[in-house]
Amino acid sequence: MLATSWAALTLALASPGVDGAAEALLDASGAPGAVVAILRDGEVRIGTAGTRIQGQDAPIMPGDLWHMGSNTKAMTATLAARLVEQGYIGWDTPIGEALEGLELDIHPDLARADLAALLTHRSGITPNAGVVTALRLAGSDSGRDVVADRLIYARAVLSEPGGAPGEFLYSNSGYVIAAMMLEQVTAMPYETLMAREVFEPLGMESAGWGPPGVAGETDQPRGHRPGMFRLVVAEPGVGADNPPAMNPAGRAHMTMADLLTFLDLHRRGAAGEETGYLTADSFERLHTPVGDYALGWGVREDGTLAHSGSNTMWLMTMRVDVRRGIVAAAGVNDGRLDRVTAPVSAALDAVMDEAG
Repeated sequence: MLATSWAALTLALASPGVDGAAEALLDASGAPGAVVAILRDGEVRIGTAGTRIQGQDAPIMPGDLWHMGSNTKAMTATLAARLVEQGYIGWDTPIGEALEGLELDIHPDLARADLAALLTHRSGITPNAGVVTALRLAGSDSGRDVVADRLIYARAVLSEPGGAPGEFLYSNSGYVIAAMMLEQVTAMPYETLMAREVFEPLGMESAGWGPPGVAGETDQPRGHRPGMFRLVVAEPGVGADNPPAMNPAGRAHMTMADLLTFLDLHRRGAAGEETGYLTADSFERLHTPVGDYALGWGVREDGTLAHSGSNTMWLMTMRVDVRRGIVAAAGVNDGRLDRVTAPVSAALDAVMDEAG
């Protein structure tokens, strides 16, 4: 089965274009739906294939909303850079200082960890809050007080470290705590800050939080999780995503066009172009890795910025190739990572190689 899929992928990618890449990705992954998008020299191309919902006649469309998963981390780091430039906080501001007054039991090692350490996954904070806390904070985006929920989350992760300070430990918790620091120094919710500092200035009008669409409709793609005998559709609601408190770590959704806008901002900044959005120093800080991870970005051996995101019901992978002047992303509405990860990466390789 897998060999047949890879043969189909190779054959389809011999034909140029994002549409062929999306069809090949669909065949290779077995996902319900697929998307491949690329931007170069100001030209946006978006290819789609498959269905929004397994078993239904609801074709994926170029303007559909896609769950970003942990790709949201690059957006949270970008927000932090905006607030650093405005003087609200420093990259070296410690957790203990920013969260002082919240009556939290913070382990001394974590109290000394700073904003940059959180965003590079080197603070020593535990990866996640745990099942009990996740169940306690489960709910819809409209039904939860995310600021209050993040305080509960913080109590679950700050009393004991999960690793040694300075060592890499990929952590969703780190991004939740970083967002709390931004909330404390601005007296504004993270979601409001993201709208004001990232989504609105960049014209990302489609950006929002949690699983896209309305339950019971076929208006947007749905995530799919493995079931006993077949994929299970994750209708928008409590079980279709992580708790809303985790927005900073991985719950954004948006169109592919808006994602490409965000990626191209970072391409231009990394290339030394004047963006009018962040300084060259801020872009350099965001993109400079400690090991192979920068602030919200993985950095590949060839210097390409990259990240992937999944809430176990979707997969989206994004890349910024500064040398070739290309940004691209590809994804599926399917959380079977062992099956879909390699085809998504191969589709990106193909369209980026074809473009330049």
